[in-house]
Amino acid sequence: MEFAANRPRWRQVHEVIVARIRAAEYEPGTKVPSVVMLTNEFGIANVTAQKVLRQLRADGLVYTEIGMGSFVVDELPPEPGE
Repeated sequence: MEFAANRPRWRQVHEVIVARIRAAEYEPGTKVPSVVMLTNEFGIANVTAQKVLRQLRADGLVYTEIGMGSFVVDELPPEPGE
């Protein structure tokens, strides 16, 4: 992925993952990429990948089970502006 220089990388990766969730590439109950997987796919630092996952949780799109990973919630919240 090529990043836009004028926007934070974590935000750009976050938008990609949100789009995948909304498009049902990651269906409810399925695991989303881990920190390691995000760092490998997008070439970002661990701390950046952690921020992406924190924001997905704050958005209500995923939940995390300690030792298991992060999963898409069963019912997605409405998109902003809906």
